[in-house]
Amino acid sequence: MAQLQHLWPPQSAMLLWVPSVLYLLVGLASRLHSGRRLAIDSLWGWSRLASLIALFFSIAFCTDAVVHGPSLVRGPRLFALRAFGECRLSFQSDSVEALMLLLVTFLGWVIVSYSRNYMAGDPEERSYIRNLMQTLASVSLLIVTNNLIIFLVAWVATSLSLHGLLTLYPERQPALIAAHKKFLASRLGDVALLCGVVLLGSQTGSFEIDEVLRRIAGMHPVPPPLHLAATLLALSATIKCAQLPLHGWLIQVMEAPTPVSALLHAGVVNLGGFMLIRLAPAVTTTPIAQLLLVVVGCLTAVISSLVMTTRISIKVNLAWSTCAQMGFMLMECGLGLYALAFLHLLAHSLYKAHAFLGSGGAVQQALLKRTAPQAKPTSMVIFIGNAFFGLLVATCFAIQWRQTSQIEATTVFCIVVAGLAIAVILTASLSARNLSTSLLFLLSAFGISGLYFGYDKLFQSLVPSASIAHNYDRNVLIFAAVGFALLYIVQGSLRARPLGRFAAALYPWFYAGLYLDELFTRATFRLWPADQLKMTTPRRDAARPFESKGVAL
Repeated sequence: MAQLQHLWPPQSAMLLWVPSVLYLLVGLASRLHSGRRLAIDSLWGWSRLASLIALFFSIAFCTDAVVHGPSLVRGPRLFALRAFGECRLSFQSDSVEALMLLLVTFLGWVIVSYSRNYMAGDPEERSYIRNLMQTLASVSLLIVTNNLIIFLVAWVATSLSLHGLLTLYPERQPALIAAHKKFLASRLGDVALLCGVVLLGSQTGSFEIDEVLRRIAGMHPVPPPLHLAATLLALSATIKCAQLPLHGWLIQVMEAPTPVSALLHAGVVNLGGFMLIRLAPAVTTTPIAQLLLVVVGCLTAVISSLVMTTRISIKVNLAWSTCAQMGFMLMECGLGLYALAFLHLLAHSLYKAHAFLGSGGAVQQALLKRTAPQAKPTSMVIFIGNAFFGLLVATCFAIQWRQTSQIEATTVFCIVVAGLAIAVILTASLSARNLSTSLLFLLSAFGISGLYFGYDKLFQSLVPSASIAHNYDRNVLIFAAVGFALLYIVQGSLRARPLGRFAAALYPWFYAGLYLDELFTRATFRLWPADQLKMTTPRRDAARPFESKGVAL
């Protein structure tokens, strides 16, 4: 892990938690008693001002981290535990934390601005503001803290605040059932994280993240309790990222307002990957943890990618896409590709926020596509030919950026992923109806490969954990590469023969999501029966369908 180049002066420590405090103050303001309540317009004004100031501070932190290097502030001691060390109010800002905080505050500013018009006149408007600002406060604190206990508290607080947003309309039974499933899954993840944090503290004698990672790096060999801690961290991350088979709640929370979906899919669901990147030196010491991430992530990415092809609802399609993307990100973490995983996290967050907030306009675009003439099925020979050409292009770019003819095993996996992505774009270029569109697709194919390996090299200098040694099994790499190769072949077969026997046999299974969520739902209801949920009768002023806003898809 990169050494800290300087420490901020103690009086500047408050600046690192300014975004969290600003969000929290607005959230508390919405709880004022009826006689002292702020008007809704004033609350929205304070929310926008707080989100704008938080964005300003995050830009300053990001600039300082990139220009001057990492910073660490050790605040006052909160309490001490004998065998576990001290718990301090400490904060850290390096490239990972600064860029992540910039992402969250930017998305927070966009979502708050969007929500003001979206939620105008809604009877639950005040509750929405309160839970939204509390969620942003918890996420911001989770990002900048350097203490594992505060990290755990912020992790749980984020889930509980988000639960308030998902159950914003208590008269909507499907929303309550989805939140009911998420609540149980999240508590399972919280317990795994709690056990992992306790093991890390007991074995290293500290809860300070930088001290924990430094002491683990000096242990040879690593004791079994730390291997168990790393496995629990990986398990908690997979649950947070809604991996199969605990993914159903993410697909079924579409009853919540669209800005909530944008916040969930673009920010909160990514926190599992952020935790793995932040604690990468601890996770990479345990092959079982890496194996768990690769297997679960790869299977989720492959299955979710096939399931989403059976969906016609825009928002549900995006939800399955999030499952697939989170699986791919966790798989990258399991393979030790933390720089690419962090790049994937940032890119996916921005894309998914734009996709959800613009989902209303997607309806008109979908209608236009239906009126356009249908493209002819592509031959399987073309799919295979494009795959070979894509792999060749990706190999050339990998050698160029690596500046060596000896390619590592992890680089081979990156070549497979980039090459198959190029093949998909090349296939799309052949289906284009005009020459300019075809040329644009071709340029995109070459550009993606160059940027993929170029960004990998750039982010390795920004992500400290990207330079640590990784212990990986070649069989795990082969499993991941074969998984994506099979995904490409299956998708190519379905596109080549969309009405064939193979497609007809697979469609019912993938349309049902392989019935994985049904099994989890039954287990959930046995543990916590649905009749214990507090249902309320619909109110006339609250029964406002999303169709009136053009976003119920």
